[in-house]
Amino acid sequence: MFSHAVYAHNRARYFMIELPLILYIPGLLPKPEPKAHRDALFRCLLAGVKRHDKAVALDIASNLHCFDIVSWTFDFYGQHRDIVPDLEAIETVIRQEAATSTDIAEAGAFSRRLARRVFTIADVLPFLIPHVANEKLELHLRDLRRYQRNVNGIADHARQMLKIPLRAAAESGRPVLLMAHSMGSVIAWDALWQMSRRDGDEVRVDTLLTMGSPLGQRFVQRRLEGYKARDEDRYPAGIDRWINLSAVGDLTAVDPTLADDFDAMLKLGLVTAIEDHSLLNYFRSDGVLNVHAEYGYLANNITSGIVADWWKANS
Repeated sequence: MFSHAVYAHNRARYFMIELPLILYIPGLLPKPEPKAHRDALFRCLLAGVKRHDKAVALDIASNLHCFDIVSWTFDFYGQHRDIVPDLEAIETVIRQEAATSTDIAEAGAFSRRLARRVFTIADVLPFLIPHVANEKLELHLRDLRRYQRNVNGIADHARQMLKIPLRAAAESGRPVLLMAHSMGSVIAWDALWQMSRRDGDEVRVDTLLTMGSPLGQRFVQRRLEGYKARDEDRYPAGIDRWINLSAVGDLTAVDPTLADDFDAMLKLGLVTAIEDHSLLNYFRSDGVLNVHAEYGYLANNITSGIVADWWKANS
């Protein structure tokens, strides 16, 4: 599925540049064509970094190859999402510096808190999931199962698309900040586990930054690579620091804290720190608040502060 020519192109692309690498892997659902998607995400990230540190934002912006995305969703869905309907909302979140009182009230609304409680119970008692799942959740569960069953090798392909730039960055000694949104965090976990526990790679991720991650869900944890292994073999190696971000009201991150779920990695010395941070995602599409939106996560001041500090420490 993945040609040798494409592999060689991507390997050379990452190998020849020794700048720090910010690598982003998105979650489920079709995404825009890769260039348009990358450019929109990069603009959101830079807008946030600029508010935090203008000099760092300028430095990142002047090095075009320091930010890239793993565009795995086209092969998974066979289509791209038209970015045009999102352009106005993207421009708005770039201009907006913080959540408004309306954003805060909607993100913490009783309906969202009730839904989180219901989903938390269903995660403990899986037989309840069909009874509480709405249409959107059912679609996500369908896609998650397709990935986990590795239908037509689609999960292997998604992981391979992440492994290529990670291997190339390791060969050239590039520091890596791996940003993983939603389902992207599951792919990141699986790829890093396979690389460190099965494939024999010595890959180093300076910081794993997960956003809106479902890794706190028992339903997901039981299906991760390494789940049936024992002791340190259960977890991926090669991650120095893990920072997890969850937006208030984000139901994909129904369990918003991961440090308690993966504290064994700390005890085993596999990571130096696992940190959980809450933030307010104020991205709106057609006026509707979407606290899970990737553009909102990247433009957020907490996210950009982490990125800016990492850049200064590694550039």
